[in-house]
Formats: sequence, structure tokens, C-alpha cells
Amino acid sequence: MSEAIHTALGGLGDDEPLVELRRLATLRQEIARVEEAQVRRARLRGHSWLAIASALSVTRQAAHKKYGRI
Repeated sequence: MSEAIHTALGGLGDDEPLVELRRLATLRQEIARVEEAQVRRARLRGHSWLAIASALSVTRQAAHKKYGRI
């Protein structure tokens, strides 16, 4: 597990696996919302789909497909 993920989770903890899985699902949803907001900000500031895709480590087509509606 990366250090960033370990920090975000606050360690593995002694909780039950299903509790941890629910917590991970919540974090995943929050990250998705923040990522979408940052893509919107980047587009409003004139950044290209290629630049955004590069920052996300995906192809231009993948970034546009996922976020092209915003």
C-alpha cells in the first residue's frame, strides 16, 4: 500500500474488513468528485484535453469520454 493511501486511511486499523471496504468506497466516491471538479477547473482555465489527460495518466480520448460533458 502506498504511503498516501495509508495516510488517507489512517492506517489499516483493527476494524472488520466490511467496515473498511465501506470506508474505501466512500473515499473512492469523494476522490471521483474532487477529480471531476479539478478537470472542470482546468477546462475553465483553458487547459487542453491532452494536458488534462497527461495529468491523469490516461489518453486524451479517455479523459474526454469521462469528462467531456462538463
